[in-house]
Amino acid sequence: MELNLLIDTNVVVDSFLEREPFLSMSRRAISLSRQYPNVRNFISASTVTDIYYITYRALKNRQIVRGLFINLFEFVRVVTVTDKDIHDAFALNWKDFEDSVQYSVAKSNRFDGIVTRNMQGFADDEVKIFTPEECSAEILRELYKSLPDEIRKSNDVGTVITVPAA
Repeated sequence: MELNLLIDTNVVVDSFLEREPFLSMSRRAISLSRQYPNVRNFISASTVTDIYYITYRALKNRQIVRGLFINLFEFVRVVTVTDKDIHDAFALNWKDFEDSVQYSVAKSNRFDGIVTRNMQGFADDEVKIFTPEECSAEILRELYKSLPDEIRKSNDVGTVITVPAA
């Protein structure tokens, strides 16, 4: 199982600013790549500037914001936004341009999905869109599928798959 996911701006901001009631599931979705090496999380380069601006405006402390990003970059990779991604985003003509850029980046990089709280912002279905809760469930389904048949079909063996705490 290999799962490459683009994490949307709102999920990272929820984690950075500890926004309830979204904090727990957003942190879990972001941190799954720490526990499961076959899960790779990405954010787009344009998202970095958006997240920095929103977080700095709320916290007004450059060192804290830098620390949040340094920690994030330990397990979330930054992916380039290309000229083609921008043109493709404009061609989508969606109401929310930031969502169209995210979608175009995910599509051009052949990611398995986008993790977001803003489900209605994405109007195309070539890239799967997951809420943070759905992301966690999808990873568990994929992990279960990767277990050997003798474990999955045995009545004598119990299977426990853990999801990291937020």
